[in-house]
Amino acid sequence: MNSRIWLSSPHLSGNEIKYIEDAFEKNWVTSIGDNLNDFENKLEEYLGEDSYVILLNTCTSAIHLALIECGIGYGDEVICQSMTFSASANPITYCGATPIFVDSESDTWNICPIALEEAIVDRISKGVKPKAIIAVHLYGMPYKIDEIHRVAHKHNIPIIEDAAEALGSTYKGKATGTFGRFGTISFNGNKIITTSGGGALICQSKKEKERVIFLATQARDDAPHYQHSQIGYNYRMSNILAGIGRGQMEVLEDRIIARRAMNSFYQNLFADINGVEVFKEPSTDFYSNHWLSAILIDSKVTGKTREDLLLAFLEDNIESRPLWKPMHLQPIFKNLPYYGSNVSEKLFENGLCLPSGSNLTDQDRFRISKVVVDFFK
Repeated sequence: MNSRIWLSSPHLSGNEIKYIEDAFEKNWVTSIGDNLNDFENKLEEYLGEDSYVILLNTCTSAIHLALIECGIGYGDEVICQSMTFSASANPITYCGATPIFVDSESDTWNICPIALEEAIVDRISKGVKPKAIIAVHLYGMPYKIDEIHRVAHKHNIPIIEDAAEALGSTYKGKATGTFGRFGTISFNGNKIITTSGGGALICQSKKEKERVIFLATQARDDAPHYQHSQIGYNYRMSNILAGIGRGQMEVLEDRIIARRAMNSFYQNLFADINGVEVFKEPSTDFYSNHWLSAILIDSKVTGKTREDLLLAFLEDNIESRPLWKPMHLQPIFKNLPYYGSNVSEKLFENGLCLPSGSNLTDQDRFRISKVVVDFFK
């Protein structure tokens, strides 16, 4: 059998081990050390002015802490993009709050400004004003920032950007994750750069950064003994894992170039296949890292479904995957409020994520092309 072509596998630089060994030599095998400090500094430089970064054990933890800092608690409501991974919504429930799901629009596949306005107005009419909005940059594509933030500002509701998949993406030249009250990034093993597992919270001031670090390290009071005046969390990233991140930051731009090149590869591959649309930026305002490239298949035109293509890839040991199943269709969330039409449902039914890794070879691309050409022939 042919070797496996993965959807998005880790791609190390080779320098990661240097920083890991440095941590061992200095005995900084805990949640403080040079790797954490340098990785945070490099991220802050990369993201731009007024970006303060806290490295954490997961992006999920980052969203949870952002919600806590927004004052979310029991009985509150938080609006969340439905078309996303469950980690965007789960932290809302950790706070005892209720997710209110909103549909996507078809240009960026992200939260729809019209449905968002409808949701806010209706929830207020029911006596509960949403206390935060979680907007996702799906597969690295920036959401419609101007429109979404205009609605949020009108109703004075803070936005938490789930930029888990979008490190390196920009909107009008500004980094995703830096537009909202908070931003979050993932360094999971399949992301554009990785620390094997990990994430980061982006905030807007040094004071807020210090506050979040306090919460992420068990909220220990400044006392000579162990004293706690509020609930804290064990969410800080390990200095060992941050060493992987230091090595990965050195090749971030190369990884973005390679992912975007894969998107261009798919645009060329499907250019003459009627009924297949490759996910790409709607205008030059949007710059996606194209963490994952995806397509929509119109079965009425092609006579084939996304599932048919998935199985054809699988026969050649090539991994592909359906788009995220919307949260309002998930069994655990199916009885919660949802606003919009069926845009995200159609995306889920017809969409397929394709191999997008920065370490794919010409031989890999040849195999992918052959499957596609034979499938649609």
